[in-house]
Amino acid sequence: MSTLAEASARAALASRIRQLALDTTPAWGKMSAQRMLAHCADAMRMAYGEFPVAPRDTPLTRNFFVKRLILYVLPFPKSAPTAPELLVRDITDGEIERQALLELIARFPGETSRTEWPAHPLFGPMSAAEWGRLGYKHLDHHLSQFRV
Repeated sequence: MSTLAEASARAALASRIRQLALDTTPAWGKMSAQRMLAHCADAMRMAYGEFPVAPRDTPLTRNFFVKRLILYVLPFPKSAPTAPELLVRDITDGEIERQALLELIARFPGETSRTEWPAHPLFGPMSAAEWGRLGYKHLDHHLSQFRV
């Protein structure tokens, strides 16, 4: 099961991000490639506690077993809703967004020594291992959306 804690997984994601053409039409959903890169960068910033996202009142996803199913077993559904905060900012340059996302992914191993991580708006408290898995799964989902 891949995670951002693994160098090989980070390298594979980085390669896919570099291959992404900014004019690619998504296989599903409404995001442009540039918007997807910004969305994923902001999600990484959220994991690091640098991008606040309001918690959602969703007790089911905070259940230990449901959280495990979503993080480790089930695929992300296509066109699943996301936090509105992760979709609202202006994007001026897709290449800047791409570079920012690559840098945020590369930072993950240096962050794993943290003792506390921010809570996820749906899943609540998260460990470094859970953020690493979720981050990988989220990025893989969106890169697949753009067929890279």
